[in-house]
Amino acid sequence: MWQQLAAVYAGNPPLFAASAALVGLVVGSFLNVVIYRLPVMLEREWHAQATEILHAADAAHAATVAADAIAPFNLLTPPSTCPRCKTPIKARHNVPVLSWLWLRGRCAACGERISARYPAVELATGFASAAVAWHFGFGAAAACALGVTWALIALTGIDIDHQLLPDNITLPLLWAGLLAAAVLGPVSGGAVPVAPRTAILGAATGYLSLWLVFQAFRLITGKEGMGYGDFKLFAALGAWLGWQLLPIVLVLAAAAGAILGIALIVFRGRDRAAPIPFGPYLALAGWFAMLYGHSMIDAYLQLSGLDR
Repeated sequence: MWQQLAAVYAGNPPLFAASAALVGLVVGSFLNVVIYRLPVMLEREWHAQATEILHAADAAHAATVAADAIAPFNLLTPPSTCPRCKTPIKARHNVPVLSWLWLRGRCAACGERISARYPAVELATGFASAAVAWHFGFGAAAACALGVTWALIALTGIDIDHQLLPDNITLPLLWAGLLAAAVLGPVSGGAVPVAPRTAILGAATGYLSLWLVFQAFRLITGKEGMGYGDFKLFAALGAWLGWQLLPIVLVLAAAAGAILGIALIVFRGRDRAAPIPFGPYLALAGWFAMLYGHSMIDAYLQLSGLDR
């Protein structure tokens, strides 16, 4: 059965891309849950830990009180509800994109407006998944690239909302890249995963490069220019893409961040001192490099004549 399905997808790239898009829409709906709930889960965990530390003399009692005060809240429980009327969202009202369009962006029970970002995340995940499937074709490279893509979308949403890149995503993404390199090694026709040596050097280079920039900026200005989550995300990208593509990722991310930052200052009067999350730019640049980084390097070498 699996071999027959693989043969069908391998011989029909449009079908594989369309299937990946449909799966991406469903995954995008789950990523909306991750983007909203994971920071809340982390905040509750931090509050519980702080309570336990502050009541160290009676830590067991404090932990019990903290646990009893917080209802179960994770990626699966409780079921999704309207934030205004608390009505549980029915399955037919939770179909990616289509339900939002059918309900005209409002709650079916109370008419509260539903943010357009929910279908936007679903559509972005669907389109990105289709692009990955079309680019890599059916196989291990596409499977790895899809996992990386979904993790980057979740990190982007969380960093935009909270200026936070959770270890719960960045570290598993990093270790998954190293493990994939060790188990699968370079996959024919794919940019991911890379060879084990390249992955290890990529992870180390990614973390240390931004850490050194952070330290230099703090030494010169006395301020912190980025967070440690950026180091871990760049290390994860290095583990998946290898150290060779990291300069492209950094240049693209810095350019995109500078352009948007200047636009916000000029057209919206944003305070120059206001922090701008760097994670979304790293994620977008890393995804672009995963698909087109090697083509960009080849094109540059041809134009410069260095490939001769």
